[in-house]
Amino acid sequence: MLLALPVLLPLLGGVAVFFQKEEKRRNHLAVATVLATALCAVLVCLLPERSLEVLTIDQGLTVAFRSDTVSRLFLLLDCGIWTAAVFFAFPYLRHAGKQSQFLGFFLVTLGILAGLALADSFITLYLFFELMTLLTVPLVIHDGTEGSRRAGVKYMGYSVFGAGLALAGFFLVFPCLASTSFTAGGALDPGAVEEHRTLLLTAYGLMFVGFGCKAGLLPMQSWLTAAHPVAPAPASAVLSGIITKGGVLAILRATYYLFGPELIQGTELQLVLLVLTLLTIFVGSMLAFKEQLLKKRLAYSTVSQVSYVLFGILLLSDDGLRGALLQVVFHAVAKDALFLAAGAIIVATSCTRVEQLVGIGKRMPVTTWCFALASLSLVGIPPLCGFVSKWYLAVGALEDYGALGIWGAAILLLSALLTAGYLLPIVTRGFFPGQDYIAERREVGRSMLVPMLVLAALTLVLGLFPGGVLRWVDGLLPALL
Repeated sequence: MLLALPVLLPLLGGVAVFFQKEEKRRNHLAVATVLATALCAVLVCLLPERSLEVLTIDQGLTVAFRSDTVSRLFLLLDCGIWTAAVFFAFPYLRHAGKQSQFLGFFLVTLGILAGLALADSFITLYLFFELMTLLTVPLVIHDGTEGSRRAGVKYMGYSVFGAGLALAGFFLVFPCLASTSFTAGGALDPGAVEEHRTLLLTAYGLMFVGFGCKAGLLPMQSWLTAAHPVAPAPASAVLSGIITKGGVLAILRATYYLFGPELIQGTELQLVLLVLTLLTIFVGSMLAFKEQLLKKRLAYSTVSQVSYVLFGILLLSDDGLRGALLQVVFHAVAKDALFLAAGAIIVATSCTRVEQLVGIGKRMPVTTWCFALASLSLVGIPPLCGFVSKWYLAVGALEDYGALGIWGAAILLLSALLTAGYLLPIVTRGFFPGQDYIAERREVGRSMLVPMLVLAALTLVLGLFPGGVLRWVDGLLPALL
């Protein structure tokens, strides 16, 4: 029953928040729900691995949960980011309005993400993956403007199409499965692998591209850049830092727990998909470099940075997978800090474009320092945590992949330079606007500053002391590879 609590608590808390009209009680209920969910997540991580079968459909198709190492990593990440974002959301929503609606869907989404993290079968994962899309659309269209509604429709269309491709892949692979539960190393019947190798590779390609839509993989990345500018800042933060990782988790499960790395290793499909991830990294960085709308620039950055993870997963090596899983955590921390900082800037100054941010460091020094630390982490500057994950990704690329590995490492480096080019000028012009610049200090309140400060500080702490996360990730590798 413990495995069901991280799913049920946010669902029940979210429904209760919908009907709570008094702001103080609503906020207390939201905080209590998130903290209780986080406590349950910690208990799940401390106790031995366990499983829970919720429903059997037919032919071994089950809705079931399991608390393996991957589940625990994503579950803790979800709860940690949600805790920071919910505190930030309270003062932000006083400006944006519709607090009950936003917080209700915000909490329910946490429960759905917990179900996605704990999924023990493709059917369970697919169910919660689709629910994740449906229940985050209201977060995107929260403002109710024509632009936000168009972005919501685009988000829904791309996500449903991508999930449909993944489901088509499962239909192809289902007859070849030895087990419908996720199995470290792959759940395929060895005999079926030899007989239906081409069919299985086609199924994997469909799943990778389909789930990759949610992770911002080309050519289906444009929902990200449509949704982020119109969504409230707390929604943008979790969309970029966590919801995109739903696609990453699904690809991770498909690669290492459904098909197995041996099927994919050395194939032309692996080469094509690696090239696609590198192309996404480069194109995302280039588009971010040219973009002048702040939140849209950060959205293009997410397109690039999340594909670092997909690249590492596809390397099918110790260092590649190590770098990918570290990037999952470190990108979420840094990018959420950036989006919360962007939200604070918009609330305090109404500035939404990059050229309007000259002198922002004089007006909002604490917020701009948070933005600076998170930006340096995304660039990969030591001793911040982004350096650690990108180091392992580059090492993984150079170890076993010859010319492709060299090109991969070069594109990672070029992307880092482009990231510096589109983030660091905001910081330098913010702190050094010129001698004649005079501005009134307009920092946001503590409820918005503290979550940003915690996330920004984590980029430094996790960079200086990455050992805890690294040991957790290293515990995964033997079973998967």
